[in-house]
Amino acid sequence: MSLNQRDVREILESEEFKSLVRKRMSVSLTLTVIMLAVYFGFILIIAFNKELLAAKIGETITIGLPIGIGIIVFAWLLTGVYTRWANSRYDRSVRSLRNQILNQ
Repeated sequence: MSLNQRDVREILESEEFKSLVRKRMSVSLTLTVIMLAVYFGFILIIAFNKELLAAKIGETITIGLPIGIGIIVFAWLLTGVYTRWANSRYDRSVRSLRNQILNQ
């Protein structure tokens, strides 16, 4: 079944669609800001407090290495959070809206 211009306009102007877009943007921006804060916090520590990251926690490893690895793992975790949210809530809402539109 194809959608004509009027149907597309109705979808784009519907409150349900706008709410869905707002929610996705809100979740995406929140997770992006969190990741940027963590990453740039690390960069600022490198720039202004090298001694902290140069502190040894073993004979050859400095504390900066596990912190850097932790940032990478944190990014993966945030990706998992977004994926879980999208799969459990967002995709369900999209399917519901699509079915509602196609069944009109």
